[in-house]
Amino acid sequence: MVTNRAVFLDRDGVINANLERDGRQVAPTTLEDFRFLPGVEQAVARLKAAGLVVIVVTNQPDLATGLTSRATVEAMHDLVRTRLTVDDIKMCTHVDADRCECRKPKPGMILQAAKERNIDLARSYVVGDRWRDVEAGRVAGCSTILVDHGCAQERPCVPDVTVRSLTDAVSYILSKAEAGES
Repeated sequence: MVTNRAVFLDRDGVINANLERDGRQVAPTTLEDFRFLPGVEQAVARLKAAGLVVIVVTNQPDLATGLTSRATVEAMHDLVRTRLTVDDIKMCTHVDADRCECRKPKPGMILQAAKERNIDLARSYVVGDRWRDVEAGRVAGCSTILVDHGCAQERPCVPDVTVRSLTDAVSYILSKAEAGES
């Protein structure tokens, strides 16, 4: 029986700051460059206090391309687990050419977590800063929230809600919960 409500969070651009490389927003490739965005710890704590399952779902193709090491990514994830007390981190290490089922915009990581944790996807949310996150959430049957940093999207996306930060996303999610909505 599916009973849990969850919030699936993208990592880069939602939890931690992206870096700019060649005019594009990209994931940090060193532990020294990994910085939590303002208010993230409090935002995740609010979700946990409300009884929501919090799972990070992140594409990390820099592992496949050699831009960063598995040890570095695991050290970043250790920080996320320790400081944010998330319930799980699901990671895809593939590039688009691999055509895997876990790389967003496909919903594989979300579906796997839902099965493992009895999550009701129709009552859950995906929060991300790219069209890939929104599409993965839409296909999985979740409500979608785009954290818009003012960066141009590679493809247009139509999230259910657009906000400026994870803090704003959490306020929206909790206001829906208080109103008795999904």
